[in-house]
Amino acid sequence: MKQNQKIRGIDPELLGLIYGFVGVFGFSLTLPATRAAVTDFDPNFVGLGRAIVAAFLAMLVLQATRQPLPKRRYWKSIAIVAAGVVLGFPLLSAWAMQQLPSAHGGVVLGLMPLATALAGAWRLGERPSLGFWIASIAGSSTVVLFAIISGAGQMHWADLVLLGAGFAAAVSYAEGGRLAKDLGGWQVICWALVFTAPILVIPTAIAVYQHGLTASPSAWLGFAYVSIISQFLAFFPWYRGLALGGVARVGQVQLLQPFLTIFASALLLGETITPLTLGAATIVVMTVALGKKSKIKS
Repeated sequence: MKQNQKIRGIDPELLGLIYGFVGVFGFSLTLPATRAAVTDFDPNFVGLGRAIVAAFLAMLVLQATRQPLPKRRYWKSIAIVAAGVVLGFPLLSAWAMQQLPSAHGGVVLGLMPLATALAGAWRLGERPSLGFWIASIAGSSTVVLFAIISGAGQMHWADLVLLGAGFAAAVSYAEGGRLAKDLGGWQVICWALVFTAPILVIPTAIAVYQHGLTASPSAWLGFAYVSIISQFLAFFPWYRGLALGGVARVGQVQLLQPFLTIFASALLLGETITPLTLGAATIVVMTVALGKKSKIKS
């Protein structure tokens, strides 16, 4: 679909940003929910078990809608998506959340929009303009500066692990956004989950055998959230948005995610929201607006 065509009277780029925001809103509670889950559960169970639950839901949806098996030429792309958002990000973020507060993790993952834009340029051949890169770097720099000023910027091994999780997800976002143009947004995550589930059963079962499933209601609630929302439903609008608006542009909406995560952490975990947080969030919103106006060639 060309950029200047309308979808039900709405510009595709605007519609892509709307879908993208819905997806990011769903993702914004991922770290607080993971933090709650790993307080009682083994991180391997949280990181891998969530995909087992989501894969079961994906199979139900695929069967109900009678989706045909993707053609072999799509399997490599599905594998890339699965490696990042079914294996890499969930497992690495679960390990990191054993050591880091969720608000701290949200700040670290503020670098994901730049990583997603880089992945889009690499995988999809998108060519963002200089103005776009300036806006993207300014937004990411704001996140880093916020981390330093607030004291959350002290590097820890868990920070590096979380950065790895973010970059793994960014590559999968770029690949999934491209693939969604052919398969559809929700089909991408469903097939990635179904294809990956068989190899996750044994390590998940080992984690359950070694550590059990005894946990508090809050830990179970956190696990349910990351399984149903973070690993499944939030990807429906997210990949749809990437397909409509472009990976680089819609990926900028992720700049809001650190602050949505911080606000969620305040509501769920009682953390204080400072004027510095609100000021940084305002700057980030401005960079998203500037990035939206910059040209991106495909």
